[in-house]
Amino acid sequence: MTEHTLTTTTTETGEDFTTSEGLRTLLHRLHAAGPAAWEHDPTAAELMAFTAEKYAPLARKHGLDPWEAASAAFDVMRTKAAREATDSWAVITHAVRITCIFEERAQGLLCSVHQARRPHVSAFHDPERFSDRENPLTDYHPAFQIADNPPTTHDEDVDSLASARACTSASSAVEDAIALFMLLGWPPATARAGVEHVCGALTRIGTRQATYEALRRDKHARALLDIPGRSWTALLKALLGNPHPAYAATTAGRGVLLRLLIGETLPVLLRDDDLILAVSLAAPGCRDRHGGDGS
Repeated sequence: MTEHTLTTTTTETGEDFTTSEGLRTLLHRLHAAGPAAWEHDPTAAELMAFTAEKYAPLARKHGLDPWEAASAAFDVMRTKAAREATDSWAVITHAVRITCIFEERAQGLLCSVHQARRPHVSAFHDPERFSDRENPLTDYHPAFQIADNPPTTHDEDVDSLASARACTSASSAVEDAIALFMLLGWPPATARAGVEHVCGALTRIGTRQATYEALRRDKHARALLDIPGRSWTALLKALLGNPHPAYAATTAGRGVLLRLLIGETLPVLLRDDDLILAVSLAAPGCRDRHGGDGS
């Protein structure tokens, strides 16, 4: 980070706080004079004006006001670490840079700076507008769907029979999907764990698009299943379909699970050259067999 090159400033008391040695001397004097010295000492006021100018570019880089950076510097200047450091300005600059980063992160996450400093909070992405997604939230989120009219007794009987058949059909589709991945070089344990995890998430979430969006960012699940990133992405696209609107009416957009449920068989899927190529090349360890790193 490159700050403005500021001219040497010597105060009426002969203190040059633009150098680390001069700053260290001034900080020791202000500390010895007590907390009120920062409020009444004219040199302290000059120091803070100098600090605001010095860190203005850094503040603007992170969308902050220069005096927010100066405030962060003030907090550091009162610490023993800044007073005793060999290069006091270096300590202060590092602390201000870190503070600016987390100030900007906190604004993006709509939380406090204290929370933004915590890894389990800063790991989240910034809030998004509905319009930021390729597929509008209203197209797939259950909260925006309209429920059908309450079924009659006859409808309930028909629905129960259809539900039983659907369960059988869904179970067969899952087993056929696992068999497809195993035939194309995926380890049996990995194929079963991956397909069953995706199906479980699909049952819980309700739609293929929403399930794809949720799972593609689920690094914890991928790590738990021990599936490389490229293989995980290929697994999701193969099972759930490519979420891009351009593929909506194609076999690539429907995905293996839907194709099996609407009547396509495993032999039919094995004649889909694009699907076979994508799944087989993404098999875990495939690149190791061809000289790659397999990550």
